[in-house]
Amino acid sequence: MSEIRYDRLHDTHVIIAPERLHRPSCEIRQRDRRAVKRVCPFCEGNEKLTPAEIYALRPKDSYANEKGWKTRVVPNLFKAVQIEAQHKHHFGMFEHWEGFGAHEILIDTPEHFTSMTEWSEQHVINWLSTLRQRANDLRGDTRLASLSLFKNEGAEAGGTQPHSHTQIIGLPIISKAKKDEYERVYEHFKHNNNSLIALLVEEESKPENNRFIASSGDFSAFCPYASSHPFEIMISSQKALGEITSLSDNSIKELAPLLLNVLKKLKTQLNCLEFNLLLSTPPLQESSLGHELLASLHQSSRFYIRIIPRIYKYGGFEEDTGIIINPVAPELAAKLLRESEND
Repeated sequence: MSEIRYDRLHDTHVIIAPERLHRPSCEIRQRDRRAVKRVCPFCEGNEKLTPAEIYALRPKDSYANEKGWKTRVVPNLFKAVQIEAQHKHHFGMFEHWEGFGAHEILIDTPEHFTSMTEWSEQHVINWLSTLRQRANDLRGDTRLASLSLFKNEGAEAGGTQPHSHTQIIGLPIISKAKKDEYERVYEHFKHNNNSLIALLVEEESKPENNRFIASSGDFSAFCPYASSHPFEIMISSQKALGEITSLSDNSIKELAPLLLNVLKKLKTQLNCLEFNLLLSTPPLQESSLGHELLASLHQSSRFYIRIIPRIYKYGGFEEDTGIIINPVAPELAAKLLRESEND
């Protein structure tokens, strides 16, 4: 039987409809993304094929834009927004901003890995540490109101470059979805004196709810109760960590093996794993939402990672209503993932 479930964090509804699981659009096709037919600009040794690096995790005795790096951040050649543009807001009936913002590419590893499941635990630690550094640095630009940190792995997830990479976009505005989410968690904190996300993590981690997958240190991975996508995973902590810049080195070392573990479990279950990975990022400036919300961020909110496998296409109903139909119950997805043996 199907259920209409309420997502308390995002204030949305989803329909869990197992009866639709065997529709043809759910078929997963194996794709070979490892074949490289041209020189890869992201591979070590090809640094001259990208714009000059903004930041790199590299030994002190190595030089910028040369070999020896562990992670490397460069401007995106195909920018959605440009840091060189005017920071200018035009009002009126057709209100708009100039195309100002930051759009960076984090080249995740020097090796030509096409999947995050091929990484070592140290690769994940380097990646998280680099994202923490870039988020902290971009926060210093008071013209930016919000950040988006995300990975698109595979063609179905919007990936266009096979070499594993992550995108960072900073905007002078905050999207309605992000604004609503952080205002919602703040209102919950103000009236209940506890964190909505921490409560969700606590409840989802209970074995009797059948959606828990695994844990490492303070972090837990689970399939959310109102998952909008099949095999969707959320990783978070009950500990007061409001954003990626608040993660300590120890927290990153706890988070890294868990993230790698659940990705490998997904790969085992789905075979062809294409996904979006989103890292929560709160508003950057008080002008975006307000002093009280940002001041209470570590108490009211929690840093989390959301993994969304792309195995199902949506149609007119989802576009019309904003309600997504998910054919895989999160309880079943979590059970299969718990039982998965990593390759």
